[in-house]
Amino acid sequence: MEVQFIASLSVIAPDPAESNNLYVGSLGLPLTEADNDGYRHTESLGGAKHFGVWPLTAAAQACFGRDTWPTDRPIPQASVEFEVADADAVRSAAVELRSAGYTLLHQARTEPWGQTVARLQSVEGLVIGISYAPWLHS
Repeated sequence: MEVQFIASLSVIAPDPAESNNLYVGSLGLPLTEADNDGYRHTESLGGAKHFGVWPLTAAAQACFGRDTWPTDRPIPQASVEFEVADADAVRSAAVELRSAGYTLLHQARTEPWGQTVARLQSVEGLVIGISYAPWLHS
């Protein structure tokens, strides 16, 4: 696996409104909501390709296909995505991680917005994605 850069960092917010009060209201970060799903983000903050506030319900939906986080897993506080060269590299990384004994939250898949991603959860509770987002490579 050859990670090229950190593609994304998002806090996972059990109370998105309160998190947005801090990140948008107090810190003045230019976060916008594109799809009316509560996920606010920016790709124009220096030093980061992408920063977002990801509602816990949306993270649960993305990882498990339901609105609640499983009670047998730690509730995550953040998500970090490591960018690789292309979609095939995501699939290869997923195989490599499974071979190393890691349990994936989901296999490599292409999301409706065009990102290919496989996710696992670290022992610290972070949601970790191996990602290929084509628009970050232009």
